[in-house]
Amino acid sequence: MPENKVTKAIVCPMCGELSKAEIYTSINPTVNKGLRGKVLEDELFAWKCPLCGYNARLTYPVLYNDMKNRFMVYMIPKIDRFRLCDRELEDKYSNLRNINKRIVPDFNAFKEKIFIFESGLDDMAVELTKLAISQTVSKKLGGAEITDGYLSMYNRENNSMGFTYFIGENHSPYVQTARLEIYGKSKGITDTLAAKDKKLNGFIKIDREWAENILYRYKRAKHIEKLNKLKE
Repeated sequence: MPENKVTKAIVCPMCGELSKAEIYTSINPTVNKGLRGKVLEDELFAWKCPLCGYNARLTYPVLYNDMKNRFMVYMIPKIDRFRLCDRELEDKYSNLRNINKRIVPDFNAFKEKIFIFESGLDDMAVELTKLAISQTVSKKLGGAEITDGYLSMYNRENNSMGFTYFIGENHSPYVQTARLEIYGKSKGITDTLAAKDKKLNGFIKIDREWAENILYRYKRAKHIEKLNKLKE
């Protein structure tokens, strides 16, 4: 899939100047390796007003198709559904098998998914691990509210991974590392409880809300198992 570019008219929110910008609707880092770095550094989405010099980050739907690592991430700003309802797009890639296809609502999730799949990790297990560790961090910080978080480090040789969380109203960053055994346990849980989701061929959204549902089902199953043992 080659890159698709379109020209869009943009009105500067600072001075009102009307200008044009060339944006990518799809990106293939396997074909154009230079675009990967521009995506991860936000350079591809940067825009500067030619009149007043105002800098902004353009936000628009873009599909990232990594053919080498066999994953696709479709960023659709503020999307809130679990499955993508785009029959034309789904039909276009319906014949592709064993490819992770995800939809994400923002830049942080977009870049995180790329990092996860490039690292050879299971994003379902990563989301569950991130959620479990966030609860530990919250307790450690006296019940602090964790507004967001993302995988920021993975080192297989050192048997560790790290997450950056944003704490409280000020969104102060807080980094927490964990051993890969936690990820391994999370993968075992998702392999069992998310078996149906893993078989879906379309674009799906795997995020904190999804992980909370899996964690709830896991704790409920453990509770029922404990009750059954007490009855024996």
